[in-house]
Order: sequence, then structure tokens, then C-alpha cells
Amino acid sequence: MITDERTSTFIDSVSNPNTPYLEELEKKAHDGGIPVIRRATQSILKFILADLKPENILELGTATAFSAIFMATYGGNVHIDTIENYKKRIVEARQNIAQSGFEKAIRLIEGDAQSVIEELAAGAKSYDMIFIDAAKGQYISYLPVCKKLLRDGGILISDNVLFDGDIVLSRFAVRRRDRTIHARMREFLRAVSEDEELVTTILPVADGMTLSVKCR
Repeated sequence: MITDERTSTFIDSVSNPNTPYLEELEKKAHDGGIPVIRRATQSILKFILADLKPENILELGTATAFSAIFMATYGGNVHIDTIENYKKRIVEARQNIAQSGFEKAIRLIEGDAQSVIEELAAGAKSYDMIFIDAAKGQYISYLPVCKKLLRDGGILISDNVLFDGDIVLSRFAVRRRDRTIHARMREFLRAVSEDEELVTTILPVADGMTLSVKCR
């Protein structure tokens, strides 16, 4: 967590609760040790959905479908394509989507995220908003294809980019097993910040987010 715990707890305490179904789904995920988007991330997503009113959203990383159902709940008239490759999560995600009543709004696509987005791009798909919450080490690989899929004026949101604060450390201060992911995430942050087609800000909330608008 990037923001100190006391501040985060206070902000959460003054935030409006989610729908009962989302609250139940979040608790179930936490009880099972499955990460879902954090409350600060949820607040930012709510704001973006209310302000930009995207009609077509692509999500990389479904997990239990909490975030897809969250975006369908607060996105109004929205269609969401969400990609997941882990079979166990796919079964649970489909059940949750069915129970949520958003089967028509959410399409769960099974497969490797890189392969799926390349197929979508080849089919000239276009999205108003793309939310990346998948394997951190692959963000840099996803970026070029996501740019193709994002319409002009659309927004690319990437979650968990600050690596629990370790992104600021030297690679030698990071656990050996995490060094490749650490290096690739740093590469992603430089690429998304320096890209002339994007206007990007990095937000030090939850575990860090980037918001990037495609300007051309």
C-alpha cells in the first residue's frame, strides 16, 4: 500500500458503500485470499465512469469478475469485454457474472491476454476505456496493442504499477525472484509516460495507477 494505512482507512470510512452484491463479492474474495481492486481504485473508477461514460470497456484480468461487475454496476449503459486465462477463475467469474444479472453487459473471453488483444486489434475493435489489471510483468507487452484498441480520446487505466512501493528501490534491493517484474514495470512506466500519443499521470493511490488519455 502506497498511502499510509491510517489515511486509507479514514478515506474508506467516508466513502459510500457499494451495492450489497458487490460488498458480498468483495468479502468472499478477501476470505478466499483473492485480490480485488482496492477501495481507492474503486473510487477513481467510479469517478471516471461517471465523468466519461464509456460505452465499450476492455479489461485485461477478470479474476472473480469483481471489477467487471463493478464497472457494469456504475457504468450505466456499458458493454465490457474481460479476458481471463486461469481456468479455476473462469468458472467462478462466470458464476458471479450470472448471479449479478450483467450477463448481457459482460462478455468473458477465455485465453491468454496478449493473444486475445492481438486478435481483437486484428478485427479492428475499438474501446472507449481499457483497464489493465493482469500480470504485472506483461504490461509493457500489452501497451502497443492496447494503444491500437483505444479510440482517440479514450482512457487507458493500469492498476498496481508501484509494486507495493518497491518500484522506487534499486533492482538489487528487490527480491531476486521479483527483479524481472520490477524492471519491466519500470520500463512500462517510462514508456507510458514518454509516449507522444498519450497524456499520462501516475497516481500514488492504493498500489499505484496510471491514467493515460490517447490524444492522437
